[in-house]
Amino acid sequence: MKKTYQVIKDNYQDAGTASSDIKRTLKTLGIDRKVLKAVAIACYEAEINIAIHSDGGTVTFEIDDEGIIHLSFDDIGPGIEDIELALTPGYSTASPKARELGFGAGMGLYNMQSVASTFEITSSKEGTHIKMTFK
Repeated sequence: MKKTYQVIKDNYQDAGTASSDIKRTLKTLGIDRKVLKAVAIACYEAEINIAIHSDGGTVTFEIDDEGIIHLSFDDIGPGIEDIELALTPGYSTASPKARELGFGAGMGLYNMQSVASTFEITSSKEGTHIKMTFK
């Protein structure tokens, strides 16, 4: 099973749609609650980061034949200058608009890395790519 979702820049109203759909799908499949919670947290954090920090992107969700859940997030620029710093709890580059809406606490990447079985991130001025698995 594989699904791909579009995330639009600054569309805070629809940010979280992919996360909600993925959570419903996993619930229907009877995925363990602990795994379900981890996926929901990581997916929402990554999805909202795309809306806040990039020019848009995609969320790709897949379950392989062994039951491993794969999430991929690909966005369009501007990239993350210092990934190690961005992984620091509390560090944020969110805009004032995002902060006014209650986003930008600087916990997104940290939370993703904390709950995923595997976490990979690469970034350049062209965009940021995150891959996570959940077992």
